[in-house]
This record gives sequence, structure tokens and C-alpha cells, in this order.
Amino acid sequence: MVPFIALLVSGLLFRLFGAIGWNYFNSWQASLQAAVAVMLLLTASAHWGAKRKDLVQMVPPAFPNREWIVTATGWLEIAGAIGILIPATSAAASVCLAILLLAMFPANIRAAREKLTIGGRPVPMLFPRTLIQIVFLAAVILASPAITPF
Repeated sequence: MVPFIALLVSGLLFRLFGAIGWNYFNSWQASLQAAVAVMLLLTASAHWGAKRKDLVQMVPPAFPNREWIVTATGWLEIAGAIGILIPATSAAASVCLAILLLAMFPANIRAAREKLTIGGRPVPMLFPRTLIQIVFLAAVILASPAITPF
């Protein structure tokens, strides 16, 4: 839930910066790109901190090298956070991040079904977690310069 809140609050904050004159954030898309980057850097930080063990536990046992998967997805989140902000790579980063979110969703399903915790807090139940995942997917897709809804 914290990444969801970070996405919403930072997106609104960046948009506010644009409204008060910071030209870089003068569009919803630029604000959304920055908000996605904030969310991804926040989630990536858990891949090496105190929550790492919980993230490893979330990876379905059918996958080998679960610790390596957690490390790799953390690095991919960092790469995506950087890539979404660079105009030349933003569209590709958006597509790759959407794929990454879909690939990581089975871990979220497992966590919800088995009532796992992250940092001592229970993960959201499956239905709310699915809705949050849809918001994350929409955010990375709408952050692409190939999409211009705003």
C-alpha cells in the first residue's frame, strides 16, 4: 500500500510543482513519469533492506534462485525508474515496466493467498492488490510518451 500512496502523493506533488511554475512538471505525463520513478525507487529499496527476506518468501517456490530473482527485479525497478525519466528511453521503459509488473504479479498472488507479511505488515488481500496492480500498470503505460491522453 505504501508504493500506491507514494505514486499518488508524488504524482500530485509533481503536478503542483508544474502548476506553480516548474516547467518540467507542466504536464500530467511528466508528473506521472516522475511519480512512477519515485514509486519504483521506493519498491526497489526493499529488495536489499530489512524486507528482503519477506520478498524472497513471496516468490513462488516453483521458481529457482528466489534470492537472485528478488535482486534482479530490484535492479530492473531501478533501471525502469531511470529509463522512464529519459526521453529517448521512456517509451521502451514503459513497455518493459509493464512486462515486469505482470511477471512479478504471481508473487503478489502468493503473498495474498498465504497471508504473508512485508516488514511485519500483512500484504493486501488479493482483490485490493489486483486493483493496485492495475493502477501501477496504467501508470507505467500512461507515463509513456507514445501515449498522450493528457
